[in-house]
Amino acid sequence: MTLSLNLIRPCLEGVIPGVIATCDASGVPNVSYVSQVHYVDAHQLALSFQFFNKTRQNMLQNPQLTAYVIDPVTTARYRIALLYLRTETDGPLFQHMKAKLAGIASHTGMSGIFELRGADICRVLQIEKVPGEESVRLPPDYNWLSVLRGLGERLARQVDLASLFEELLGGLAESVAIRHSMILMAEPAGRKLYTVATHGYAQSGVGSEIPFGAGVIGVAAEYRVPIRITHMAAEYGYGNAVRAGFAQDRFLETAIPFPGLAEPHSQMAVPILEGEQLLAVLYVESAQDLRFSYDDEDALMVLARQLARQIVQLQQCQDADTESAPPATKPAVQSGRRLQVRYFPANHSIFLDEEYLIKGVAGAILWRLLTAFVQEQRTEFSNRELRLDKHLNLPDIDDNLEARLILLQRRLAEKSCALAVVKTGRGRFRLQVDRPVQLLEQTAAD
Repeated sequence: MTLSLNLIRPCLEGVIPGVIATCDASGVPNVSYVSQVHYVDAHQLALSFQFFNKTRQNMLQNPQLTAYVIDPVTTARYRIALLYLRTETDGPLFQHMKAKLAGIASHTGMSGIFELRGADICRVLQIEKVPGEESVRLPPDYNWLSVLRGLGERLARQVDLASLFEELLGGLAESVAIRHSMILMAEPAGRKLYTVATHGYAQSGVGSEIPFGAGVIGVAAEYRVPIRITHMAAEYGYGNAVRAGFAQDRFLETAIPFPGLAEPHSQMAVPILEGEQLLAVLYVESAQDLRFSYDDEDALMVLARQLARQIVQLQQCQDADTESAPPATKPAVQSGRRLQVRYFPANHSIFLDEEYLIKGVAGAILWRLLTAFVQEQRTEFSNRELRLDKHLNLPDIDDNLEARLILLQRRLAEKSCALAVVKTGRGRFRLQVDRPVQLLEQTAAD
């Protein structure tokens, strides 16, 4: 029987290093270990190039080689005849392997020693199963095809971004036991992502930020490819990654703590793409080794494509019709202690009674709403007027206004600060103010 590379993908997880056999130009053989035998597609593999050793020398002289790989669960063994084609030293595949190598290095106590120099691309010529004892692989408790159908139908019924995100993350927990997950929206101009929805954490972390290129999430955003690590990887601990990524940010004290697990043993970040445009990243993690497989990666990529289409569709229909505007209402009489709101225009950060709330575009939006409330006694607003407001200076396209309003709404709800943003209809919302407010616009030096 001719074996397909797709059928032996579990052997390529990197849990058990592969063995590579080569010969030099005169036919003298050499056998050595390689950190990664990486699945590229049904007909190609990539080998991690870290050292210019005998294997590397032989491969350049004689491009025919053999890989020996083992399934980490069943111990099934396979020999793969390969033909070396080329070496890649940058790009999505290289970065994917670099992230995966960091997980392997950390898991084996070799951090700082393993450094990926290239990805050696090889064509698969033949796969042969090696006889031997092996155990049975237990199937998962769910069928991804059925899950995709059911969850896809549930997502299609959602009418706004907030419910779309909640349905997705809750559905993953319910259907496939992915209990820790989050969605981060992309802000290409600032080369960062900001958390808009989370599931399974004690603190939501909504509003926390990750720079492009930092950790699993940042690498997935930078190169627009899924990144999956199946072991504990210290290199991708987000406390350090966030601080390193924003080391030059003078307002680092306003960083909202990232909500991830303290020691994730499995991580996966999947880019949410509309064509080539990055909209967001879906991130899942687990305290269990080998929690996420190639099949999980494939399924989440399918979900991400559907999610991208719905995000774009929902964003496009959130501008309200002017005829549907509710009648203007007078704000309720506020009572109680005055709420002091401090605004720093340099990064649009807002503090409520000396406690940090939010910054960036969401902070600028809240300041604009509060200014209109104090000066005009207005409480009713629409997405459309914010989008056209010259004071906010939103981009003409891809402003992610709805996502920023979700972020603002959830941060206010978490703080229970006498301020709230309440959705009143399609593309419309109300600013609710329960206490008298004092607005103070300040510079960082004040």
